[in-house]
Order: sequence, then structure tokens, then C-alpha cells
Amino acid sequence: MRQDDLNDQRCLVEAWIEAQMAAQELPGLSLAVVDDQEVCWLKGFGFADLERQTPADADTVYRIASISKTFTSTAILQLRDRDQLGLDDPVRRYLPWFRLRDSRDHWECADTAEITIRHLLTHSSGLPREAAFPYWNDFQFPSLEQMKSTLPDQEPPFPPAVRFKYSNLALALAGQIVATVSGRPYADYVQTQVIAPLGMASTSVHLPEEHRRRLATGYGRRLPGRQRQVRPFTDAKAIAPAANLSSTAADLARFISLQFRDDPPSPDHGSQVPVLRGSTLREMHRPHWVFPDWSGGRGLGFVVYRRDQRTLAGHGGHVAGYRTQILFDPQARVGVAVLINATGADPLYLAGHVFDCMAPALEERRSAPEATPFDPAWDTLTGRFRTAWGDAQVIRQGARLVLLDPTEERPGGSPYVLEPVSPGVFRLTGDDGSGPVGELARFELDADGRVKRLKIGENYTWPVKDWQSPPSGPSDH
Repeated sequence: MRQDDLNDQRCLVEAWIEAQMAAQELPGLSLAVVDDQEVCWLKGFGFADLERQTPADADTVYRIASISKTFTSTAILQLRDRDQLGLDDPVRRYLPWFRLRDSRDHWECADTAEITIRHLLTHSSGLPREAAFPYWNDFQFPSLEQMKSTLPDQEPPFPPAVRFKYSNLALALAGQIVATVSGRPYADYVQTQVIAPLGMASTSVHLPEEHRRRLATGYGRRLPGRQRQVRPFTDAKAIAPAANLSSTAADLARFISLQFRDDPPSPDHGSQVPVLRGSTLREMHRPHWVFPDWSGGRGLGFVVYRRDQRTLAGHGGHVAGYRTQILFDPQARVGVAVLINATGADPLYLAGHVFDCMAPALEERRSAPEATPFDPAWDTLTGRFRTAWGDAQVIRQGARLVLLDPTEERPGGSPYVLEPVSPGVFRLTGDDGSGPVGELARFELDADGRVKRLKIGENYTWPVKDWQSPPSGPSDH
């Protein structure tokens, strides 16, 4: 795709967002689009403050609310990778004061397990949604001591590991585990070990004065015949690990780019060490709890979404006056952040459609130039191959060799692209994990340079013209 074509997609998105904002009377919106390690688009729409007519831009600060949970989960996994805790450790090992009212008399399941750190991160702990205070009504969030003192009077609605139940209380407890294990206040640990290494200079757990000057004014719901009202600023105190961070579109783009890194583990944990190693990030993005209708699930701190034929990860946020969303495809390495300074908006809807428009364009741009030209010698490798189990065919597609099953229901089926490794040796790439994806294909030639047989993984297949019967009778496997 030409750069002009990508710009055309941006123009389409801009026009669509402006129309959506007008229809919903949204005050301001900031947008980031990420292509792997490149922040390829930052844009502000509308106003950070309507009265002052302050434009929203990529550096406008918003309360990101429950996106905070992904930072808390990142801290937990970081400590896990440093062998300082285990995900299946019981919460009480680190928080001896963690006690709730015994609810076994009304649970259908009598055989219950202890609540673990994994349960907290996947929202499968069965804990109440909130600590024992009406802070979403009066904005009076509890201190840690208040939360601890009321826990024994709270009744968990479900036993652990029975069903998904979203819980701010669970992630608040996870934040206290971070503090206990690290020996540092939660905010200090996350700021120095997660936020600062990513260069997120405008992101904070507790909003400092220099950031507050760039904070978008938060507006309430749009009600019939009334203007949106300014909502009060809130500090979540003990609930901070679940809901208190503030950030910008530019900074969240950096956090999204982290999700696409594949850094190896490092033993010294020095200043140049990545926040998390690549294998841990992929572990966080995978479903650890699947919703009963298979529409998505929960990873470790992240939501897992199914959108069309893609599996995406991300998280949304909502506190008084702000709605936010990050959404990304770990495989395509494309992500979107949307931040809005209004209650009642739907940032997931907006982020999803921005992603749908921009991701294919960015993927096409990335793959446009062929990395390896077609080698004319590969023409001798094409043809149909056969075993007692079925046929395969190697064909040329543009500048690539492709291995496919010609008997598939639709043309092309589930092809494997043959990526050259050395003369006559290729690595199979594709989407079908049930076959030999990731393994080597080796073309063995006779004295005349013709293919004698093709070894795929550990097994062989033969050109159809040379195939009579397997060298030994087929056996069950």
C-alpha cells in the first residue's frame, strides 16, 4: 500500500470520528494508532475543556480508570518472572489480613479452593465487585485501613474458580500484593518499574500538579435537554490499583508497543531490561478464562475479544467524566487507544471501528515489498506430492512457494508459505496449528535435479509420478 493510500484511510477515520462526536455531543477525544514499535498516528478531536475551548491533543491527560488493571497485572507478572511470587499462590500468603465472611452455607459448591493471585487477575475469585463503600455514588474512596477493616463483613457472592465476576476489589488486593512483595508502596513500584522504563512521562498513579494542568475536564452523561455537567475529580486511594492511573494517547501508544515486543529474559534486571519478556506478554494476552458463549474471555489482566476473525486483547476504563479503551492484535502488531472526556461514550465501539479500518492498511503497507524475490530454481520444486494419507501440492504464488492441500473445500484452503532457509530447505509458515507449521520442508533431489521426495517435519511425501505405494504399509497413528 502506498503512503497516499494510508493517508486516505486516515481521512476516512477522521471524518467518521468527527461525525460520531457530533452525533453524541462528545466534548473531546484523543486517538493513537500503533504499528508494532511505530506510533504511526496521533490525533486530537474536539476540546479538552469546553469553557476554555482548549483543544484535545495527543498530550492531553485523561483518567484511564480500569486500564490501570493492566499496569497492576504487569507489575504482578514482573514479580513472578523475578521468582518473588507465584500466580497460584494463595492471596493470604502475602496478605494475612485477607479475610471475608464465610459464605459456604449458601454456595452450591461445597468443595472450594483458596483464592489465588491468578483468580484476582482473571476475575474468577468470586469476590464482590467493590470494597464495602458506595464510592461510585459519593466519590469517597476508602483508605487501605478502611478497606482492610471492612473485609471480614463482606460476603463473596461465589466461590473461587466457578465463574467470571468482575471485581475492582480483586485488583485492589493485587496492588497490595505488589506492595508487600516489593517492599515499596504500590504507586512507587509501578511508577519506577513499569511506567518510567517505557518513557511514559505523562502517566501517573496519583496525578501530580504538573500533569493536572493538562488534565481534560471530565463531563457527565448526556441527558435530554441538559448540557453535560462537569464531574468531580476523584482519587481512588485503596482502589488505586484498579482505577486510578492517568495517561495520554501518546503514552498509551508506548504501552501498546510494549505488548508487541519479544525481548528475552535477562538475569540482572537492570535499567535496560524490558518491562516484561515477550513470552510473559503472550501469556497475559491468552485466554485464561473463556466466557461460556465463547465470545471472548479474560487473560492475565487483559480482556480477550473476538472481533470478526481476529483475537484481540485490551481493556477499557470508566471513572466519573472519562471513558477510555486500548485494543490491539498481538499477532498483527497493530493497536489503537481512544480516550474521551465524557461519561456515556463508547470507546470500545470507536476503537473497534478505527482498528477495522487501519489494521488492514497497516498490514498491507508492512508486507507490500517482497522480502525475498522468487528464485527461478524453485520452479523445479513445484508439483503434486502423495502419501497413503493424502495429497499435497507445491505451487508458485507471486514471489512465494506455497504448500497446500488440493482437496480442501475451498481453493487455497489453509496454505503454508515456504520461507527459504537454505537451498532446498524452507520453513513452513501459516495459520493452521494442527499441521507442520513452524517446521522445515526439505526437498531431496536426484542426480538430474528433480525432486525425489519431500520431507515435511519428520515424514516424507513423494511426487505423484513416482509414487506407487508407501515404502511400508500404513499404520494407525
